[in-house]
Amino acid sequence: MKLSGPAAKTPYMITKFSPDGSATRGTVNSCANGATPWGTYLTCEENWAGYFRRIAATDDSNRTAKERASFARYGVAGNGRELWATVTPDTADDLCGRWNAMKLGASADGSDDYRNVANTYGWVVEVDPFNGNSTPKKRTALGRFAHEGAWLGPAKKGEPLVSYMGCDARNEYIYKYVSNRRWDPRDADEGMAAGDKYLDDGKLYVATFNANGTGEWRELSFGINSITPTNPAYAFADQADVVINTRLAADAAGATKMDRPEWAAVHPKNGEVYVTLTNTNASSRPITSVDAANPRFYNDQKTTGEDQLGNPNGHIIRLAETHGKTDATSFTWDVFLFGARASADATNVNISGLTDANDFSSPDSVWFSRANPGLLWIETDDGAYTDVTNCMLLAAVPGEVGDGARRTVTNVSGTTIQPVDTFVGKELGEKRLRRFLVGPKECEITGITETPDGRAIFVNIQHPGENTTPDFDTGAFGSHWPDGGLSRPRTATIVITKDDGGKIGV
Repeated sequence: MKLSGPAAKTPYMITKFSPDGSATRGTVNSCANGATPWGTYLTCEENWAGYFRRIAATDDSNRTAKERASFARYGVAGNGRELWATVTPDTADDLCGRWNAMKLGASADGSDDYRNVANTYGWVVEVDPFNGNSTPKKRTALGRFAHEGAWLGPAKKGEPLVSYMGCDARNEYIYKYVSNRRWDPRDADEGMAAGDKYLDDGKLYVATFNANGTGEWRELSFGINSITPTNPAYAFADQADVVINTRLAADAAGATKMDRPEWAAVHPKNGEVYVTLTNTNASSRPITSVDAANPRFYNDQKTTGEDQLGNPNGHIIRLAETHGKTDATSFTWDVFLFGARASADATNVNISGLTDANDFSSPDSVWFSRANPGLLWIETDDGAYTDVTNCMLLAAVPGEVGDGARRTVTNVSGTTIQPVDTFVGKELGEKRLRRFLVGPKECEITGITETPDGRAIFVNIQHPGENTTPDFDTGAFGSHWPDGGLSRPRTATIVITKDDGGKIGV
């Protein structure tokens, strides 16, 4: 895969495989999606850091303070979750050894080992599905982190293109990328060449949510917003350093830590942006750290009596760019929906007034129908509410930012009482928010699309029965979906149509 954008062909990307830092091999932990107006597909490297071998006790003494800070911020440490780098003997082309991020060679630049290989992962990867001979490109201008996805807003002639992204980890951030070039519809057939034009040249921003319902996008560029060589936490050297260490740049800029940002979706009618905040726990966000955009701390006690402290059910936040401009540097926001049990405290937990027909937990994917503009699909990746129901797909008819009101949430834990003011969207009720389907045990509902006429939708059922150890003699799996009996569970895509041939969800 080619590396493109500000980090390509820089010393940070040099490896034995690519001594000039222009390429890397493959992708890993590819998560969600993004479609471009020029017909290519964006796949995103999510929780990639754990695959690399780096034994800190041995390697730290060979690395600079900046390298150690970068490794720590991204979690590059240990044997590697699949132990790929430990396989011996290795192949002649280092098929396994390329996962070893330790400094093993004698070169000054890393051209004789893979000490820099982790820098070549954590990117948005552009793929041309219509050209089997094309080489995918990792678009480094969009930043390096645990990319859940990259969702472009509507392409409008003469306006910049925008992409919204979440970093899938607790206490991480919401980002957007804005192209410097303005959209020219004549580029719609240009494929990867259009990606070179719009995805390699732009500005990266991170979101800060203010307590008064406003927010700002802080630019992540070298030399501004404390992203400088004199920053005491990390001395940035250039823009390549900034995009490679996007998390550290966002820290320096003072971004708002969120309750695990995942998918984003742009409303096709009004351009408002919806971002799922899947959940968090008490260790990641203690009660004293709640804020307006992440306002809840509670005990979602399971029916078995198991305590779940923090915000285990998650919420969905939405924002409206100032004057509807994709390149705006400010916005207004509110919380569209709070996940909760229907039986939870209606004042401080079940704030969205959910019922048995639409209560949910841990929103992960959000996606607007193209055939039915304004219909929002919500998918869950849940472990908190599974004592009552499995992961699910819901259909929602959203309103707009500001259609609700300011509200005070009073959080209580032991003797600690922590009130916080937030902004909550209008209650939807069962007519505007309904559970559509429930998946099999221990699955995740993720990924959705439809036919252009909206008469069939495609939904992924991922890893049913994931939490059990299979016994091949008895077939004692946690799930036997989709074949039933004693069969082994399988991930699959289901297709849903209506008996009358009508549009789905309306």
